[in-house]
Amino acid sequence: MANTDGAAIRTERVSRHYPMGTTLIRAVDEVTLMVRAGEFLALLGSSGSGKSTLLNLIAGLDRPTSGAIFAHARDLARMNPQELAQHRSRTVGMVFQAFNLLPRMTLEENVELPLRLAEVPRSERAGRVREALERVRLGARLTHRPGELSGGEQQRAALARALVNRPNILLADEPTGNLDSRTGEEILRLLSEVNQTLGMTLVMVTHERTLAERFAHRIVFLSDGRLVEKEEPR
Repeated sequence: MANTDGAAIRTERVSRHYPMGTTLIRAVDEVTLMVRAGEFLALLGSSGSGKSTLLNLIAGLDRPTSGAIFAHARDLARMNPQELAQHRSRTVGMVFQAFNLLPRMTLEENVELPLRLAEVPRSERAGRVREALERVRLGARLTHRPGELSGGEQQRAALARALVNRPNILLADEPTGNLDSRTGEEILRLLSEVNQTLGMTLVMVTHERTLAERFAHRIVFLSDGRLVEKEEPR
């Protein structure tokens, strides 16, 4: 499929259904969506609306029941497990509500981990780690462990870990969910900065409509697994 429309992500009638006893749960139900390269898109909806499931499908963490998902014109549904692993390692970075930092490792070691998994040469790792931590303004905290940091600093470290492999798509699942409003705004400002300065495509799941309206280029709303409303790009 040729990428002629500037799309970084395109879903075409993508669905993810789960059987639960005799009931079929339609977590994502025939969602068609296009995210342009360099766009900051916010996905909003109530709990259980399918936001995180859709994000996991885009990330290649889950496979659709039907439909197609294209990331830079490559169909994730047609990728084998090794290709999906490369997609998760090289194309996308992910930030979650839970920081998922390993408590016994220093920040430097936590951020380096994706580079080790991607088999990046050891000679390149230190510079890439320092660059990522300086981008989130934690360059002076390389030797600190997660327990020595505030919640906001831990989320910034998690963002550095997501950026260290230099992905061109960043996916954020409720990145402010564990933070107070002031710290949450700081994280959104940092995500916006990454989107603008690196030209990185950003898709964020959130329930914080006020923050989404301030920082995202466009907002889409999901309900019961379906796309119900779109706001025009600003």
